[in-house]
Amino acid sequence: MSKVISIINQKGGVGKTTSTINLGCALANQGQKILLIDLDPQGNASTGLGIEPSTRLRTIYEFLLNPDLDPSSFIISSNIENLDVITANVDLSGLETEVAENNKRAFFLKDIVAKINEKSEYNHILIDCPPSLSLLTIMALVASNNVIIPLQTEFFALEGVSQLIKTIERVKQNLNTSLDIQGVILTMYDKRNKLCSQVESEARRYFEDKVYKSVIPRNVRISEAPSHGVPVIEYDKNCTGTIAYENLAKEVLEQYNNNNVAA
Repeated sequence: MSKVISIINQKGGVGKTTSTINLGCALANQGQKILLIDLDPQGNASTGLGIEPSTRLRTIYEFLLNPDLDPSSFIISSNIENLDVITANVDLSGLETEVAENNKRAFFLKDIVAKINEKSEYNHILIDCPPSLSLLTIMALVASNNVIIPLQTEFFALEGVSQLIKTIERVKQNLNTSLDIQGVILTMYDKRNKLCSQVESEARRYFEDKVYKSVIPRNVRISEAPSHGVPVIEYDKNCTGTIAYENLAKEVLEQYNNNNVAA
């Protein structure tokens, strides 16, 4: 069975999609078979992997409304070996209204993931969540084994995460008892900035060993890569951002090898 991980932070601009893409790419480069589900109506994860909006013929929106269809008609190969994608576009923003009367709506994505697992052998399914605590986010949490939280090293970072933690706990209590926080990624880290080190200290005190040792730096190559439709790992194999995400992928795999997270 795949390890299903939601990468989530309701605050935008914290490196969530960037981390989803690059963690997926780094895991794929280490021989893991990866499926990335773009669950953000902005479709940035799809764009960041070079999949233009005009080519997204069947998206996660259609799949959620038609879960009996064959998963293979929605899964497309990226330009990265071992990394497949289910894309998203703006149509997804209307889903919540369309399924408002369905009492089982929170389980739609879980049913889809189960169907994918029946037909495919992925090591990891990574879900790029929208920057909000919406129905789409709840769907992702219900479908997941674990959560990874990208946390920008800025003043209000921890304050914003508290609401997310409460949401995760509510979902765990009521909808998905196996859900756990797998880790926290510190992003946009500037070692020259004293505030970044203070936020890091606070995060490690609050989340303890859940915070990954690999810290993602503020790096211009990470910012440039999406405009070229590739992860930074493919855009510049030697930059500090690439090295950080490669080390992060190794940490994630070590967690499973050491049985530190639920499978």
